[in-house]
Amino acid sequence: MPVAIWVVVAAASASISLALGVRQTFGLFLLPLAQEQGLSPAILGTAVAVHNLLWGLSQPVSGAIADRHGAGRVMAGGALFLAAGLALPALFPNALTVLFGIGILTGIGVSCTGTGAALAAVGRAVPPAKRGEMIGLASAGGSLGQAAMVPMAQSLIGGLGAVMTLGILALTMLLIVPIARTIEWRPPAQTSGPAPTGLAGLPALASMALRDRDYALLTLGFFACGFQLAFLTVHLPSYVVLCGLPAGLGAMALMTIGLFNIPGSWLCGRVSNYMRPELALGWIYMVRSVAIACFVLAPPSYGGTLVFAAMMGFTWLGTIPLTSAAIARRFGVADLGALYGVCFLSHQVGGFLGAGAGAVLLETTGSYDAFWPVMVVVGITASAVNWITRPPVRAMA
Repeated sequence: MPVAIWVVVAAASASISLALGVRQTFGLFLLPLAQEQGLSPAILGTAVAVHNLLWGLSQPVSGAIADRHGAGRVMAGGALFLAAGLALPALFPNALTVLFGIGILTGIGVSCTGTGAALAAVGRAVPPAKRGEMIGLASAGGSLGQAAMVPMAQSLIGGLGAVMTLGILALTMLLIVPIARTIEWRPPAQTSGPAPTGLAGLPALASMALRDRDYALLTLGFFACGFQLAFLTVHLPSYVVLCGLPAGLGAMALMTIGLFNIPGSWLCGRVSNYMRPELALGWIYMVRSVAIACFVLAPPSYGGTLVFAAMMGFTWLGTIPLTSAAIARRFGVADLGALYGVCFLSHQVGGFLGAGAGAVLLETTGSYDAFWPVMVVVGITASAVNWITRPPVRAMA
């Protein structure tokens, strides 16, 4: 493939790596902010829940703007939102700045710099025969941020404290600005297909897509992905401590998730070239449900936690290239950013409920025990709704 395509894939991967890497560290701040600043764990848990919801609400908008005007400018603007959202609680650590900065500003920022705009740009740049594989490769590269930033943040928190670490992470997010200039800085080139709908036509586009039975089922299944992943991102570090295991194991588990996500995302992208994406998604949700059930039924242990993290990591972002490929096959790539964003809103509503309900449950009962069966049932339901989808009548290029 031409060098220009590899540049787009690398830039998308780098932006996703930084954006998703930093949000993966949020769970590490849960107890340190309580100890250093007296902030209840429920404050950060609620902020992350709001972050997930705002990310979802913003994603169709940022995707539609990127489809019409180019992903690069959207990503650069999102980097500024991310940096501001992390800097605010670093400079003025209190409940309000945590809720506004991490909850609202970083939610908008990740919608612009994460998977939606970046992977849509990859989808437009790559030939259809290689689309699933290259989207998977960009997603896999994005996992490097999770693998690298979690141990980095854990080390910085231990040495400098939670507040100073937030400031350093804020500065790191500004690296996305020069990266964004290398990926679709100008409006996407017009293809032979329909022109992008753009922001003005987003409500009609969303209404049209959601009337499609199989897109609606795909969107419903994506709810489970957000529900499971947000809960684990925020609460797994605290859960292992409550089980009497070392505090550093939570960071190690998140790093393991990131490492195993690299081959998992790439493999899932390749699978979409040979298997209908919805069927592969059903298997991912089923594997997750089995892994969660085994994890909570087995006695807590260091090794068991890392095995669980590896299993979850292998399927962690694998849903993204498969979901993007499913949408592209059904509707084409002109509005891929917007249509992925509409689907992703369901994902983030799930994330809002997963992170928020976990925080409330911990605050009221001091335990997560009642939540694990819900995680399993949600995953099995997602498998079922993906498996009953039908192939598109005419696959789009």
